[in-house]
Amino acid sequence: MVVIGLGPAGPDLVGAGALAAVAATPVRFVRTLRHPAAAVVGEARTCDDLYERAASLEEVYPAIVERLVAAAEVHGEVLYAVPGSPRVAERSVELLVSDGRVDVEVHPALSFLDLVWDRLGVDPLAAGARLVDGRRFAVEAAGERGPLLVAQCDTPTVLSEVKLSVESTPASVVVLQRLGSPDEAVVELDWDDLDRAVKPDHLTSLWIPELAAPVGAELVGFVELVRTLRTSCPWDREQTHASLTRHLLEETYELLEAIATLGTAASSGDDESLDAAYAHLEEELGDVLFQVCFHAALGAEAGRFTMADVARGIHDKLVRRHPHVFAGVEVSGSDDVVRNWEQIKRQEKGRSSVMEGVPANLPSLLYAYKAQRKAAGLGIEAEVPPTIELAELGADGSDAAVGAALFALVSVARRAGVDPETALRVSTARFVDEVATTEAERGSSG
Repeated sequence: MVVIGLGPAGPDLVGAGALAAVAATPVRFVRTLRHPAAAVVGEARTCDDLYERAASLEEVYPAIVERLVAAAEVHGEVLYAVPGSPRVAERSVELLVSDGRVDVEVHPALSFLDLVWDRLGVDPLAAGARLVDGRRFAVEAAGERGPLLVAQCDTPTVLSEVKLSVESTPASVVVLQRLGSPDEAVVELDWDDLDRAVKPDHLTSLWIPELAAPVGAELVGFVELVRTLRTSCPWDREQTHASLTRHLLEETYELLEAIATLGTAASSGDDESLDAAYAHLEEELGDVLFQVCFHAALGAEAGRFTMADVARGIHDKLVRRHPHVFAGVEVSGSDDVVRNWEQIKRQEKGRSSVMEGVPANLPSLLYAYKAQRKAAGLGIEAEVPPTIELAELGADGSDAAVGAALFALVSVARRAGVDPETALRVSTARFVDEVATTEAERGSSG
């Protein structure tokens, strides 16, 4: 088995030794035709079909080795051509060399690294640079502060996950694409624009001179695990956004129960119970995080959004809705914060009423609570019938008193043959309509 490298760019960078090996070996394979120098191999079989059929890259490289070994058993001498240098970031060659069924002769070649250091004007030894795989960035760059050269950044998903895994934003990043080709590009970008301004391809790398904080591998490693489950577990493969709703609801209720348990443990003064409650809370938060990551994985598969988009979206939204923190807006207390939040939200969503953001399919008690809270932000309070004594309904603010009053009202409804869930939902819907009408009247009079 003869392995050659095609260099980092066009045919002019392919070495004489590689060309001689091509001329001397009639049975030839190329890992991919998606390389500007692939044509120098002449008539050859490609492995691109293995990439198209495989569920993950981890399946591709062993399949390439099996194809090459089978060909060598039939034809004897076989040539295998790979992009760049066979010894640099070439997993298929690594597996082939370690396979005892064939003897492998590797011809060195010019690597894309040689062009990278030239374009950057960097001595990698003096700089202490480290090469990492973009597809395994969270793992390979864990604990590193740079400088880092990130290779194989060939998809928007890879760029997003690289960006997500960095806890503290670097000042800039250099994007290197198609080095040695007529359309090569070396561009310095702001870190925030990495997955927005770059159209990645199989010849895209990143140069990160310095990280302010080590890479957080845990979250991106977890996202990678979820993606692996989607490709390898029959149950996970079957799930959809709709089928997961029941599990999200169950996990949310279990998280709420863990929070309630934590409150009980905190008031008990028992350190052992408190430790156990915190451990339970941590576990349930992880279960909810799994649901979030699962939905993000489905979004990524559909080409709609990634986990990085989800994180960036909520980050940017929280910044916009906290102008008192990030834009110098003065507030006198939490009531002002809530009013500002609702006003900004209405502007963002283009809503005519704050009530448009209250889901009508919430449990009726939560539906009533959210509707009343949003109305209170407008200075509108629900009227209390004069026949109801506030003192009996827990006006002292005691959880027990309020709970007892609600329980008593359920008993009254039951004895009257009224479904309390439906009754409360109908009353809340009426209140929502009244508030929307009041908003419209205020708007027309203003």
